[in-house]
Amino acid sequence: MTTVDLVPDLDDSLASRARWAVADSWTVVLQELTHLVRQPSMFAWQLGFPIVMVLMFVYVFGSAMDVSGQGAGAGYLEYAMPGLFALTMAFGFMNTAFAVALTKEKGFIDRFRSMPMASSAVVTGRGVADLIHATVDLLILVVIALVLGWRSGGGLGDTLTAFALLLWLRFALIFVGIYLGLLVKNSEMAGNLFALAFPFGMVSSVFAPPGLMPGWLGAIAAWNPVSSTAGAIRELFVSPAVSSGYWIEAHATTAAILWPAAITAIFLPLAVRRYRNLSR
Repeated sequence: MTTVDLVPDLDDSLASRARWAVADSWTVVLQELTHLVRQPSMFAWQLGFPIVMVLMFVYVFGSAMDVSGQGAGAGYLEYAMPGLFALTMAFGFMNTAFAVALTKEKGFIDRFRSMPMASSAVVTGRGVADLIHATVDLLILVVIALVLGWRSGGGLGDTLTAFALLLWLRFALIFVGIYLGLLVKNSEMAGNLFALAFPFGMVSSVFAPPGLMPGWLGAIAAWNPVSSTAGAIRELFVSPAVSSGYWIEAHATTAAILWPAAITAIFLPLAVRRYRNLSR
């Protein structure tokens, strides 16, 4: 009498594991997008901050800024909007950190860890979901900028490249947010990360050229990854720009590619490792 093996052999090949990792990541993406649809107030709050920044800096402080050499306020909208696009993408890591901390606090991550799913799925799934969210944020912000009178002076290819660089920066900082969200104890501590994000975004060329700042502060602002992305997309949008003489400003496009690549290379493995080492 022969015995029939009712349990099929598990395919443990690299291709099979990669396929299941993608499937697990997509499950996390769908979960995060479902939460976003069911909680539109959170989406509105996240988008409201950059809108307030646009109105405040462009119309309140912008009238006193001379970035084009044509007098105070002249060309400031064209200078500031690329910076605000970059700032919105940069500040997004706070939202990621808060969402991850809240997910951990409510026990969802423990449920994921108890399931036979790829350990990278929570990190990569969260990253893809946040990138989709960031794309929607950027589209809405662009519509608002167009209503205010901003226009891209570059061609279609340059304009699309600029938006790709913005999302590239956001993609890299997502993993910073995931790592910090897994690192902090609760969502309240994650909310306090604004104190970290604010100087990171503001000490940059978003609202003023580094050359208008004190020397030491201008150097920090010029080498800020946000400044590199802002400078690169200003070139692509053919927006007014004032060179402060720093080497990295002359190579803004290259820096806008390399900075996010370096950030991703550092924080993606850190986020995955932190997730694997969470106490059960």
